[in-house]
Amino acid sequence: MADWLSPENVTGVTRVLDLSGVFVNSTLGGVLARARHLDLFGFLVIGIVSGLGGGILRDTLLQHGTPVALTDYTYLAVSVGGIILAFVADLSRPTSTRAFDLLDASALSVWAVVGAQKTLAVGLGWLPAVLLGTITAVGGGAIRDLMLGETPAIFGGTPLYATVAVLVATVMVVCSQLGAPTIGILAGLVVGISLRVASLTWGWQLPGSRDWRPKSSRGRGF
Repeated sequence: MADWLSPENVTGVTRVLDLSGVFVNSTLGGVLARARHLDLFGFLVIGIVSGLGGGILRDTLLQHGTPVALTDYTYLAVSVGGIILAFVADLSRPTSTRAFDLLDASALSVWAVVGAQKTLAVGLGWLPAVLLGTITAVGGGAIRDLMLGETPAIFGGTPLYATVAVLVATVMVVCSQLGAPTIGILAGLVVGISLRVASLTWGWQLPGSRDWRPKSSRGRGF
């Protein structure tokens, strides 16, 4: 395991993390499709947008070749696998709430790490890395929410979301600049998952106006 997580193998680790994020977010997209009583085609559209949208946005902005989701069919296969899971099994029951909070936090953190790492790998600086790490993490979800007629979670009114992605990407960038990308991956995941789960549990939000007051209710979680 230590050799697999060495700095020389960061690219391979990044791909595994990227695919895990695709699976989880496609599954979460399927859960939302079920809540809207969509048919199988609706599941596929919402799930694929949720699972692949952020990565495609990132790769397009990087202008470093065709988006990987369009050249490596593993990405589409993994996305469809997550969607079919959500279509076949009812994963939206109350007993699944805690598990999905953890999955949501994990996917958000994974993609922020992946986006930052891929940006640094093509030679861009710390600011683009933080920006594209955040876009990778929240882009697909934002497009999905718009398609479902909802206000994207990145615009507020929900527990900390984009803020978590910014922080995770920053942790990854700092550790990479210090020559410890593996530590950045692990630290980013720990920080991101912990903060996202805590914000979902206790309803932590950024101030929305001058008369803002803390809220204790749980947010949407997706």
